[in-house]
Amino acid sequence: MNRIVEKKEISDGVWKMVVEAPEIAGKRKAGQFVVLMTHEKGERIPLTMVDSDPAGGTVTIVFQVVGKTTAFLAEMKEGESLFGVLGPLGHATEIENFGTALCVGGGVGIGVVYPISRALKEKGNRVISIIGARTKNLLILEEEMRDASDVLHVATDDGSYGIPGFVTSVLKNILDSGEKIERIFAIGPVPMMRAVCNVTRPYGVKTIVSLNPIMVDATGMCGACRVNVGGKTKLGCVDGPEFDGHEVDFDLLMKRLRMYCDEEEKAMEHYRCRCHDGR
Repeated sequence: MNRIVEKKEISDGVWKMVVEAPEIAGKRKAGQFVVLMTHEKGERIPLTMVDSDPAGGTVTIVFQVVGKTTAFLAEMKEGESLFGVLGPLGHATEIENFGTALCVGGGVGIGVVYPISRALKEKGNRVISIIGARTKNLLILEEEMRDASDVLHVATDDGSYGIPGFVTSVLKNILDSGEKIERIFAIGPVPMMRAVCNVTRPYGVKTIVSLNPIMVDATGMCGACRVNVGGKTKLGCVDGPEFDGHEVDFDLLMKRLRMYCDEEEKAMEHYRCRCHDGR
């Protein structure tokens, strides 16, 4: 059992949660994730750790309400306990002193790119970050990203805050300026990561993405999280979650992510009905 120490809504439908997990907190590195269960019969869901406090024995996660389990998780209160938290899982981000690194975060992906930006800066890199969301109300962790970056650009699709337009436009302007970028990390919705890779490919800058395939056991046994990278089948849980974005088959990834949309909608509707009826 893992007690919820802190819970806060940080934008519309996006929550930050601090959970007791002392063993995980002591080992967690940037880029790794956990799998949690809200209750004994609950779904296992993977969530990236935004931060950890080894001294306090806690890990911090950020999640968006998109389905039944995340909706249930958002209803849980401080002081209640999750049934279980498993981790740290996945390979940690490759952190070196590359020189100048550029981090791109979109939507909830900002929470994933934040610890990477911080680790890169601590390693001595010059860190340029671009974060974006559809609208201002969905933007998260701006101040945290500002602290973790030497330069921060903020964009919103609807122009309600920061630079109007997509993060890819900001990225292309930076690349066109001639500034030498050694490594790019892009994390967010799959269409955004694919768009970023399409922008960076002609410039020959290695671009790392963090993939979010459907995951069940997160130990490499079930094969549900398989992705195609460089023409080879990889498992998101044990081979990833980070891969060279220029080698990822994004079309296949998006197709697999849509496999259970109908079932997910039915589960969410059933959950809403139960909450409404009090059963």
